[in-house]
Amino acid sequence: MNGQPQVRRFVVGTAIAGTVFIAIGAFWLSFTALADLARRSGIDDAQAWAWPLIVDGIIVVATVAVVALAGQRTAWYPWLLLMAGALVSVTANAIHAIVAADADVPAVLAASVAAVPPLVLLAITHLTVVLTRARPVGPSEQSVAEPALAVEVEPVAEADPPTSGRELAVVLRDEGWSNKRIARHVGVHPSTVGRWLGARTSPIAITATADTEGTQP
Repeated sequence: MNGQPQVRRFVVGTAIAGTVFIAIGAFWLSFTALADLARRSGIDDAQAWAWPLIVDGIIVVATVAVVALAGQRTAWYPWLLLMAGALVSVTANAIHAIVAADADVPAVLAASVAAVPPLVLLAITHLTVVLTRARPVGPSEQSVAEPALAVEVEPVAEADPPTSGRELAVVLRDEGWSNKRIARHVGVHPSTVGRWLGARTSPIAITATADTEGTQP
């Protein structure tokens, strides 16, 4: 039981390292293909590298935003950017494969192979963000997840609340309240509180005080 958090951290760390490695490879393949396509389209060699950064970079940023804004109304916008970036990247990689492939290679095959890196980049980036946000299950959650033995617990009877001003005064006095404060709280004269508390040890005096409670100002 104590080794589960360490095992989980190891598994998550290994998964993150693997996904990052795959993401770098997919990004590099897509980067070179899109940069070459940009050069073939007339963009200067010194600037061609920026185009794949824009196309594939928006996939990474939008994926992080989608995970961060999950469940919120504003999540539609990063989802829109994510789908648009993925569509542009897959299409551009497929076009570059068709243009640059050998004549004996079918266009469909070349386009399908070239579409794998951007799709993998999209999936692996999302997986990396999810793994980094995953947290180990705490002891309280483990106790909820694990089946527990049924134990019948009898309800504890609560003490009855005070039914009269005298009883309430006794309770408040035990809690450290002064006579004046008790009198203000109960709504009687301080002398009445004094008689209540002085007579609490005498059953006869308590009865007499209770009889005269309504006539005291």
